[in-house]
Amino acid sequence: MDADFSIELGAEDPVLDFPWTNPAGKLSYVDLKRHPEQIASIEEAQKFSELRECLRTLNSPTSKVETAKCDTWATTELTPEEEIYDASHKSASYVDLVFSDMDARLSLSCHQQFVKKLVELLRRVPEIPSSAEACVRRCYFGEGSAVQEGFYFTLYVSGYGNDEASALQNWGVGLKLAGNAVVQLSRVG
Repeated sequence: MDADFSIELGAEDPVLDFPWTNPAGKLSYVDLKRHPEQIASIEEAQKFSELRECLRTLNSPTSKVETAKCDTWATTELTPEEEIYDASHKSASYVDLVFSDMDARLSLSCHQQFVKKLVELLRRVPEIPSSAEACVRRCYFGEGSAVQEGFYFTLYVSGYGNDEASALQNWGVGLKLAGNAVVQLSRVG
């Protein structure tokens, strides 16, 4: 499995407010770690069983992370870097992850070490038409005057194929491997 990570801390890079609510007030953070039954309120998890299972895995008691946000999409527009998959379709998703432990949330080195180990683990997986990328970014925890600056990481997973069904299947395999790798690393350290 192709896997890589990046550190994105520039002024123009994405940031996360945690907990979050979208500007229209229609969507907001759902605490699946402490309330797993609320997975039914996440539209993407209802549409895609692969994502639902990954969210359950990532928010499980054995995981040191919890999910903050997610989304899925499909496209036939691939980048030149994705030509190596010799595919015409891509199914993809992202999941924003925060550490459950506040000290870890505030530590850049903790995030760097974790995503580096995650990528190393995913690169050991046999070649499959899937990819993963973990991006460490800034996160603002809390609300009002109690906000603390820390970090989170976004886990992107993509699956490739010559039709929508095979791309979706390869995405599902990649998502399962990535979720299991996060939990495996959680148990190690």
